[in-house]
Amino acid sequence: MSVDHLHELLGLPAVDFQSGTDGGPRPAPDAAAWRVSIDAYEDEGTWEEEFNAFLEEVDPAGVRALIIGQWGESYEEKSSYPIGLVIAAADRLTSLEAVFVGDLTMEEAEISWIEQSDVTALLSAFPALVELGVRGGSELVFPATRHERLRALTIETGGLAAQVVRGVLASELPALERLDLWLGVSAYGGDAEVADLAPLLSGTRFPALHHLSLRNSEMQNEIAAAVASAPLVARLRTLDLSCGTLGDEGAAALLEGQPLTHLDVLDLHHHFLTEAMEERVARALEPHGVRVDLSERCKPWGDRGAAGRYVTVSE
Repeated sequence: MSVDHLHELLGLPAVDFQSGTDGGPRPAPDAAAWRVSIDAYEDEGTWEEEFNAFLEEVDPAGVRALIIGQWGESYEEKSSYPIGLVIAAADRLTSLEAVFVGDLTMEEAEISWIEQSDVTALLSAFPALVELGVRGGSELVFPATRHERLRALTIETGGLAAQVVRGVLASELPALERLDLWLGVSAYGGDAEVADLAPLLSGTRFPALHHLSLRNSEMQNEIAAAVASAPLVARLRTLDLSCGTLGDEGAAALLEGQPLTHLDVLDLHHHFLTEAMEERVARALEPHGVRVDLSERCKPWGDRGAAGRYVTVSE
């Protein structure tokens, strides 16, 4: 399954910037999440040229959300190229609150082909940033950092490196409310283990966190078992373990662990639960007001049983 272009960022609708005036009237600078991208397969100039046009045609001082789309041959050119240009314009992007790096669909580049870089450079350059999103784990770097205002961090990959997970969880992010990690599969660089999540699950990190997504993982059952006894869960409002290989064993571990009835949402969509286990989960939580997403029951490939389970996004 492929990923789509973002529809919004910072609660603002995503709007494609097109240089010139042929695109018709534009929204106000602060009324859109502006996507700046080029077509790598057409001779339409460089991302730098398009970004410079954006800075001239849309008042940069009013821009609150910026989406970095295709910047060229993204499987050859690292994201440090567009990130560097955005950082160089920091003195003009004085209202910037949200950035998403790598908003590419499968038609533009498979998620595993997107060459990332050290995205924490954006946090250093924009102390007022409240949202940061990244798509693609190849060459992704996230050393431990500190940022006072970041409220939401999303990293979408088909395989998230343990080093990145450790860097995120070693960071000082006192305002962080939402953390969304797509852990992926080992075949595409996802070498993190459940033990790497221990600082997070202990509840000692990120004191403001109330939404946790650990999804798209081939070790979804092991994650569910760890979450079942994790001190962090008691202060969550949303728990997302979707898009991975979750089966009856993982769901049973969740139900047999600490109470989950305080949650607003438990998202388990794209799962491998039997119908009987689906009903058991729903009966245990829905009467308490928990919204449980059990959509997209999947069947393993072939006759391989648990070995035939698959995540939503890998390559």
